[in-house]
Amino acid sequence: MTDSNFGRRLANRYELMDSIGQGSMGKVYLAEDMLLGGVPVAVKFLAQTLLNKQMNRRFMREAMTCAQLGNNSMHVVRVTDYGVTDDEIPFYVMEYLKGKNLGQVIQATPLPIPRFLDFIRQICLGLETAHKGIILNGQVVPIIHRDIKPSNILVTQSASVGELVKILDFGIAKFMQADNGEQTSSFMGTLAYASPEQMEGQELDRRSDIYSLGVMMYQMLTDSLPFRPNNNTFGGWYNAHRTQEPIPLDGLSPYGALPRLLKDTIISCLAKDRSQRPGSVSKLLDNLAPLEHRFSRSINLGKQIRGTLQELPVVPRLEPPSDSEEDRFCRLQVWPKGTPVAEIVFPKLLTMSNCQLPTLWAMLGSQEIEQRISNTSTNNFLCVRNPYPMVLWVTAFYSKASGARWLSSYLDLKNKANQKLIWHLGEAGTYRTLFFSKEAPNHFINFRRLHIALPQRKLLKEWVLIGRTIVPVGSPQDSKNILRKELNDNLKPQMLLGFKAMHSDS
Repeated sequence: MTDSNFGRRLANRYELMDSIGQGSMGKVYLAEDMLLGGVPVAVKFLAQTLLNKQMNRRFMREAMTCAQLGNNSMHVVRVTDYGVTDDEIPFYVMEYLKGKNLGQVIQATPLPIPRFLDFIRQICLGLETAHKGIILNGQVVPIIHRDIKPSNILVTQSASVGELVKILDFGIAKFMQADNGEQTSSFMGTLAYASPEQMEGQELDRRSDIYSLGVMMYQMLTDSLPFRPNNNTFGGWYNAHRTQEPIPLDGLSPYGALPRLLKDTIISCLAKDRSQRPGSVSKLLDNLAPLEHRFSRSINLGKQIRGTLQELPVVPRLEPPSDSEEDRFCRLQVWPKGTPVAEIVFPKLLTMSNCQLPTLWAMLGSQEIEQRISNTSTNNFLCVRNPYPMVLWVTAFYSKASGARWLSSYLDLKNKANQKLIWHLGEAGTYRTLFFSKEAPNHFINFRRLHIALPQRKLLKEWVLIGRTIVPVGSPQDSKNILRKELNDNLKPQMLLGFKAMHSDS
């Protein structure tokens, strides 16, 4: 039966293309954002069977919750718009993410410990953001998810971090407010993952999410659940969660014996008495920290390999000379007056008669320019949204003899000129690095034309849209410090690994 929504356009902008899923409160469609040239998005509708004033408020509250959380954490699905259809059905618009839910990932085989730790850290960071809360009527209001389970965790690919894990579906999330008018003792959640207090209809706190996370952690390592109810009914699961002890983890992982610390941490999350569980996801991460340190080499190596093989556009040699109008225009450039004569790097959007040309300007010593101009080259981009929206643009040149030269530039996403430059980078997919000699500052030496990987081109344009709307909660320098640490601790080693792999046979 054909879905009558296919081809429908919402708000004169979002054209519905296909049905892609069913959330706890409604159906989800793949759509194209026609205002942005057909960018794919996901649109979620409130189910018609749930239409009433209370559910409408709950649904729009879900949209508002995800919008704020998505801006605060890359590990929560991001909501970009919401509204009501002509027939008064609420909807909201989310980023469209290709990938598999965690249940699909572990269906074939449980996770090895390094990958498990990587996923759990990301999930905990998303939950930590929710538990810290959102701003509501000028006050910080903590949020609990209430339905943590594998199908609500999405694993997708990111241009900057490799496997990116995001929490979905805050459809039954509840604000932790004593005066909440929608207080109810009715059960909402998923039986196999619900905490004992949730099964009893008690007031919940963040430790209920930690219990659900414990059930999911057990399953991630073993592909089985820690409890065996007599039957798959509410009563069966109620008795299991309230009275059964978790089945011991010994011998259940196909990768061999699990570390005692890991087993003890998971079992502590499954304590019947919530006071015996870790008090926060931050505490849970602290408990796992020794394991992360122990397995960090495997975790980081996996990320580096994924980043090197899938994401980084490496250009092994200098492109043949071109006589295009853009190249001729670049050769006419001179070092701007008032700009320091020093080894510095800065971006610049050049205006031609028929186009805008994104460029990166670099001043180096003449001898180094001669050495670097024919090096292997690559680039990458990182973005932080909070405490202040900022993009780090890294261009790198490498030779076996001279090692790597890093050209880094920080772009304030609240600056309109930077927004324009980044958008053109995403549109063009290429840029030129212009080299000027420190010894003869007005003398243009040469340029390199570099390409940007398609996933990063899409991200660049997304970041511009985010930068226009997000409200900073800190200073630009705070975000620069975060990006600088990520550059030195992770990105440089990752890019260097790619260079060395390419040169290993030379």
